[in-house]
Amino acid sequence: MWAFTSSSSASATATPPPQPSPDAPQAEEQQNDGSKLKTFISILRKFIGVADLASVRFSLPSQLLEPTPNLEYWNYLDSPNAFVAIGTADDPVDRMLEVLRFWFTANLKYAKGKPCKPYNSCLGEFFRCNWETEDDAPRIDTRALQRGDSSPSSSGSSAASVKLPVPGGLISSDPRAASNVSISQSGANLTKPVRVSYLTEQTSHHPPVSAFYVDCPEKGIHARGFDQISARFTGTSIKVMPGEHNLGIFITVERRDHETYQLRHPAAHLGGILRGALNVTVGDVAYITCPETKLKAILRYYDDGWLGRSTNKMEGIIFRYDPEKDDKTLISQVPEADILVRLGGAWKEKIVFTIGSKPLNSHPPEDQITIIEIAPLSVAPKVLPPPEQQLRNESLQLWGGVTKAILSKQFARATTVKQELEEAQREMAREREKKGKAWKPVFFEQATDKAGKPSLTEKGREVLERAQRGDWDIGDIVSRDQ
Repeated sequence: MWAFTSSSSASATATPPPQPSPDAPQAEEQQNDGSKLKTFISILRKFIGVADLASVRFSLPSQLLEPTPNLEYWNYLDSPNAFVAIGTADDPVDRMLEVLRFWFTANLKYAKGKPCKPYNSCLGEFFRCNWETEDDAPRIDTRALQRGDSSPSSSGSSAASVKLPVPGGLISSDPRAASNVSISQSGANLTKPVRVSYLTEQTSHHPPVSAFYVDCPEKGIHARGFDQISARFTGTSIKVMPGEHNLGIFITVERRDHETYQLRHPAAHLGGILRGALNVTVGDVAYITCPETKLKAILRYYDDGWLGRSTNKMEGIIFRYDPEKDDKTLISQVPEADILVRLGGAWKEKIVFTIGSKPLNSHPPEDQITIIEIAPLSVAPKVLPPPEQQLRNESLQLWGGVTKAILSKQFARATTVKQELEEAQREMAREREKKGKAWKPVFFEQATDKAGKPSLTEKGREVLERAQRGDWDIGDIVSRDQ
């Protein structure tokens, strides 16, 4: 389905766009954005009233596609240095704030990019990569901030973590400096990089579901989950919601007695279709829970402002909850005595937090701590397996012909190659049905799971272990025809 991308999401080891040879067919004239949108709307109108666009799996013309495989695009490590910092703090509230800091960067491409449509994934397709990142996220220590210490972070944190001038807050117009625990952009020359490895596989076709696993053994953190969306066209916008198997991102901090955080996705809207200016907004509630620490966060997103303009505003709280009676779904339902932290701001710009239950606006600017500032950030590059060590079913190999044709503006050729791939998938499905053979994922134990937490197979664990060593050769683990 629809996603959102930006020019900054290029891979670190990706090969340059192919240059057409002198004998190559002449590039076709590319549609401008206006004609693309008209084509898109004419297709969408056929699906008004359809309960779930994602289940229909309709095929768009190649000129409307972003030359990016869906599995490569859908990951949550846009800022991996925010991920590797989770679990650093000793205080449970601070660890929840570390998780929230990651959450606000997990889809940085939404805030920085434009709407686009990656390729639909094929059953059995997989993608793997690494990220190399600095462990440079400022340490969060709310007790030190409450004491007014001049340096609440640990000695290993960035000097930019406290009392630096920051732009005027979104909650207050006062331009004075405030405390700042926002991550910075990692530089190109990493002094001692932390390696994060990622593996995802399309495990189901009907409904379309992929499983993913993120691993960082050095920091004792892993994350996993199922990606599946449900989408509905209302006539003016597309509402995108988590599918029934998508219960969010599950992050486990192994060194904190395996405490696990469940991060549930809110619904989003792709709007501006009739105006010809596509944009993504969020007007829903997201929940983050940790049963082990008995802490929960409720984040309320607002998408409409004055004269219908999107404000991208968000307000939230961290509070004590009972995992056995998790019945608080709105901020207004939570007793003030249980509220430990309040948050607010605009998720595409800057989020601040204050300590205690008092309304955020009642705190002076110097007590509003910046947890994330989006403007200086860009999507982190990936480290990819060399092309010669990628298997046939890896996303970049599987869709390589389509990508090459789109980048060369050979859209008819791209459509032909895409249709051949799709027909090959249908033929394999017919063969399995004829033989009575059920599909089974290679890297994950189950195609879907009611708990929302996929488990790796032995092959999946070995692939990630080799990725951690920088070893991309998996020909002895998986057939070259895989």
